[in-house]
Amino acid sequence: MDKPVEKPAKAQIRKPGTKPRSASAERVRRHREKMKGMGLKPVTLWVPDHYNSPEYKAEIRRQCLLLKNDPHEQQILAEIEDWFDPEGWK
Repeated sequence: MDKPVEKPAKAQIRKPGTKPRSASAERVRRHREKMKGMGLKPVTLWVPDHYNSPEYKAEIRRQCLLLKNDPHEQQILAEIEDWFDPEGWK
């Protein structure tokens, strides 16, 4: 039985004065390349920052209070609990 041939490590060529990439940076680079290969491009999307406004917080509170004692909401939550399977979660 033949032993598998070990491939030599690829030489990493980088610009002088640059640091080697961290493992997470390398994962991000590979992910970006994969997405580009699928014909996608990264897009930055700016959205309004409402969640810190008093009006937004008041509206969230109002909606939560409406749901608090709603029988239909309680039924939905009970069904979700029945379906929930935490096995294998850490």
